Amino acid sequence: MFANKTLLITGGTGSFGNAIVRRFLDLGLNEIRIFSRDEKKQDDMRKRYQSDKLKFYVGDVRDYQSVMNAVRGVDFIFHAAALKQVPACEFHPLEAVKTNILGTENVLEAAINAGVEKVVALSTDKAVYPINAMGISKAMMEKIVVAKSRQSNGTTICATRYGNVMASRGSVIPLFVDQIRQDKPISVTDPTMTRFMMTLDDAVDLVLYAFEHGDSGDIFVQKAPAATIEVLVEAIKGLLQKPDYPVSVIGTRHGEKQYEALLSREEMAGAEELDHYFRIPPDLRDLNYGKFMDQGEPGISVAVDYNSNNTTQLDVEGMQALLMKLPFMQSLVAGEYISPDE
Repeated sequence: MFANKTLLITGGTGSFGNAIVRRFLDLGLNEIRIFSRDEKKQDDMRKRYQSDKLKFYVGDVRDYQSVMNAVRGVDFIFHAAALKQVPACEFHPLEAVKTNILGTENVLEAAINAGVEKVVALSTDKAVYPINAMGISKAMMEKIVVAKSRQSNGTTICATRYGNVMASRGSVIPLFVDQIRQDKPISVTDPTMTRFMMTLDDAVDLVLYAFEHGDSGDIFVQKAPAATIEVLVEAIKGLLQKPDYPVSVIGTRHGEKQYEALLSREEMAGAEELDHYFRIPPDLRDLNYGKFMDQGEPGISVAVDYNSNNTTQLDVEGMQALLMKLPFMQSLVAGEYISPDE
């Protein structure tokens, strides 16, 4: 389905963009366009892959014209550009609005105007019951995806939502590893916090599933295991043969939650459960609310949300098995070191 097509990845110099390039570079695509505002990371990618199929566009999703310049002639878009650091968005919430909300509007509007076939936007578990600026901006991003899908003129627009992608840029796993390598105590906010755990390959698989099966307005969620931060730390210490390494509990940071949810109870009431995923169909009701006044949703009363406390919980051995799927961790255990981005 990608043969001789052109794919654009916004925020393409990040962990997700690199994973897509590694997976797709030899799969028959005519061109992969990398759109981002960081020319240094683009140059790093250019040198790393040395492929004529890769085309680089310097721009910002906040600027509609720069987006439109990159979108012309594109068949598919994976929209990964975002501000994702929770503390940074807490201190600079308007920046999160500009990138995650207004930037998404720019990408989708350009896609519709350019006749792009399909757009998959990437969201996060923090968009469910959001309590921080990053989650709120991503929740609004999802609302924009659904709203634009109603008037997309043949462009299919859908989204994916996933939890913690292990060893991605900004993940705590490289942080913990670096602290051990620098002989610093591992800094843990709250050992009892739970987080969904996914590999980068899982995230790519989810996006590809949405791409292949999604209708306009759909949001896809992957069923994922979870672990406490304490289990994660013990798993890393065990793999690096540092069982007694010191841990410093520093307390919860700005905007952090005790656990994350991938689906709210309201969404669970109407979600379609598939083998490895949930599909959340869009609410296609119009603004004529009167005809819905006598039609409630009894399923919401009995539904429960899908969160990192009630999903499958990993023990230390299970967490280690998942960590060992990461080339980054494989190299560390073998006594070497490669960057998580490689």
